[in-house]
Amino acid sequence: MIIDLHNHTPRCNHAEGSLDEFIQSALEQRIEIFGFADHAPMDFDEKYRMGFDEMQEYESEVRAAAERYRGRIEILLGYEVDWLPGHMDERVLGAKVDYLIGSVHFLSGWGFDNPEFLDRWHEQDVDEVWQKYFGEIAAMAQSGLFDIVGHLDLIKVFGYRPRNDIRTLAESALDTIARSDMVLEINAAGWRKPVAEAYPSLDLLRMAHDRKIPITFSSDAHRPDQVGYRMRELHDLTRKAGYDEAASFRNRVRQLHKF
Repeated sequence: MIIDLHNHTPRCNHAEGSLDEFIQSALEQRIEIFGFADHAPMDFDEKYRMGFDEMQEYESEVRAAAERYRGRIEILLGYEVDWLPGHMDERVLGAKVDYLIGSVHFLSGWGFDNPEFLDRWHEQDVDEVWQKYFGEIAAMAQSGLFDIVGHLDLIKVFGYRPRNDIRTLAESALDTIARSDMVLEINAAGWRKPVAEAYPSLDLLRMAHDRKIPITFSSDAHRPDQVGYRMRELHDLTRKAGYDEAASFRNRVRQLHKF
């Protein structure tokens, strides 16, 4: 079973390719369960996400694609939602979708993974940034609003590493994810970034396995040619941590599949 649940559309304003092109690429990669989880609308950083007035069309287009490809591939509908207290919207959190991915992209309004704001890293205490980041991951998990944790250690994207042991920094967040019964996304996009690693690292994956946290897979594609990106390597990485099952969702209900 090949699953790929985190993929974008041009509605986020930084992706390209039609839904059909993404799905055709998924079929070529022999993906059996494929999910669109585009950036949810929010009254913050609006140029990198769809507007609220696009939600209905987005959801209708994905559902129509699911019908069009029924019997060939299972198409799921989701959103990637930024954890940003005070800005998350009930129209998104209550949407009738298959799953919601909760992601941390901002710390005190700083888009730490956006190359536009890369210079801000030189003004930071890297250990404090990592500690704050995993604190936000824990708060996001504790909220109970989401089904999947997006790219757990995204904070490493530009290669800035803390002096302290990352496993210690992430421990409380992983404990909270386990208590919240969330699924952890294994995301290939890090291989396309300066850090040149998947999210999360093998060390953190092993910690997740010790806590019996379920996982799923994502290429985080922003173009059709990124669909299924290095999926075999993602599977191999995850097996090294002890996993042999991955999750999918239907109407916010989790199912596990052997991979």
